[in-house]
Amino acid sequence: MKETRRTIRMERHHKRRSDRSASLNMVSLMDIFTILVFFLLVSAADSEVLPSPKAIKLPESTTDKRPKENIIIMVNNSDLLLQGKFIADTRQVMKNQKPVIADLIQQLIILDEESRKIKGEKPASKRGVTIMGDKQLHYQLLKKIMLSCATAKYSNISLAVMQKTPEQ
Repeated sequence: MKETRRTIRMERHHKRRSDRSASLNMVSLMDIFTILVFFLLVSAADSEVLPSPKAIKLPESTTDKRPKENIIIMVNNSDLLLQGKFIADTRQVMKNQKPVIADLIQQLIILDEESRKIKGEKPASKRGVTIMGDKQLHYQLLKKIMLSCATAKYSNISLAVMQKTPEQ
């Protein structure tokens, strides 16, 4: 069978093209990765995550509002922590007949003074605190903690819970 000029030209063309190594256009790939990194940074900056210590099991609840950035008080059956710093033994607090926890009040006031020095703000009328209490926590202990926060002028008190899906 006789080869036509067209088939000869096509063969030469294919031989020339097969000599080159395959290439990948990296410009579009870099654009996609840049957009992906930007999206992840923006979405990660929007969320606030409370610390989740293993010693505390939070109760479950549903809510529509996101938690505000507050001072965190963690309490379980043995320890009372303020921003991760040990304040008191909960068993001793329960034995004490006083309605407030003096060490907690003192540390809350110190923490507020330090934050005002750093930020250069006036005393806020509504300071907030989030209490992360174990779900087996005694109500009397929770009441003492809340009263201590109110005594230290922290009137915006929130209780941290695990979010569960609303039942329909």
